[in-house]
Amino acid sequence: MIVAGLILKNWRNFRSVDVALGPRVFLVGPNASGKSNLLDVFRFLRDIAKPGGGLQWAVNHRRGLSKIRCLAARREPDVEIDIQLSGNGAQPLWRYAVGIRQQVRGYRQPYLTYERVWEAGRQLLERPDGDDRADPLRLTQTHLEQINANQGFRDVARFLASIRYLHLVPQLLRHPEAFPGPGVPEDPFGRNFLELVAKTPEKVRRSRLRRIEYALRSAVPQLTDLRDTKDEAGVPHLEALYEHWRPGAGWQREDQFSDGTLRLIGLFWSLLEGDSPLLLEEPELSLQPAVVSKLPSLIARLQRETGRQVFISTHSPDLLSERGIGGEETLLLVPDPEGTKVQVAASIREVRDLLKCGLSVADAVVPRTAPRSLSQLSLW
Repeated sequence: MIVAGLILKNWRNFRSVDVALGPRVFLVGPNASGKSNLLDVFRFLRDIAKPGGGLQWAVNHRRGLSKIRCLAARREPDVEIDIQLSGNGAQPLWRYAVGIRQQVRGYRQPYLTYERVWEAGRQLLERPDGDDRADPLRLTQTHLEQINANQGFRDVARFLASIRYLHLVPQLLRHPEAFPGPGVPEDPFGRNFLELVAKTPEKVRRSRLRRIEYALRSAVPQLTDLRDTKDEAGVPHLEALYEHWRPGAGWQREDQFSDGTLRLIGLFWSLLEGDSPLLLEEPELSLQPAVVSKLPSLIARLQRETGRQVFISTHSPDLLSERGIGGEETLLLVPDPEGTKVQVAASIREVRDLLKCGLSVADAVVPRTAPRSLSQLSLW
């Protein structure tokens, strides 16, 4: 399945959003326009649906509903999320909608103003119901997070709980001992990435590392071999062998890898890991521009194998220079005093005309993301 449509009201930067989505989605906009916050909608739904999560956990993890609710909402207290799920290119199979408000008094917990589920256009759930009105505390939990209540739409819960986000930070992987204390839930920044690799079943792990090694040979000069190993204490490592002017130079471990090499390994691993939706935030970081320009076609090829949906936020003209990227799969985020506007690039006539003339999304859309007063920066 994929997320085929998204409607938001009062979510973070966004006063109102209503967009159709395809298997591949590119988010483009200036700094602080809300690209990360738009991706966080899917992480929020995952946090509700996952085991050990739930509505209260998802809201508290974001420091309360007041940090989620759009500042431009004014008198409208509700945060609303509405998603449509479908098979690739098929009619909507599911629709899940939820409205959330904060209690005015007492514990000031977030609670549901509504929760609704449809299957193929037939409504399965409408809350609040009689039981909720008799016991309002029930509205502090969604049916999505409850096994005894989501049996009729458990496919939705499983799909949302499977959403994957990885933004590997090389310094965390290279020097985990320098960052003591509990890690971030779900390990989105790759602090325990090597443990994740080591825990993968051996046959699957070997297959993925072989494919990653093959790709790295093209992207990283002189790298010839990649393998996983453990040291004397049982700590997992990755090792690479490079061509070298001095014979027998030996294997290098991940603490000697470049930032770009580590980022590529994390990116390739994520792309090979299952068929659930994948959220990629600025995958171009630390990578050589020519390598970045090949990422969209690589992602598209892997998508044909798995059918998974990929969301990509980016500032990179190199990444968006791929002529196969369509205006209909590019979302342009435009800051506005009333909240960031989200436009499908193909819906903008000037962009559509430029794409028809053979220009890329990098040429037609990226210039629109430059701040209007950017020329003043050089006067600072």
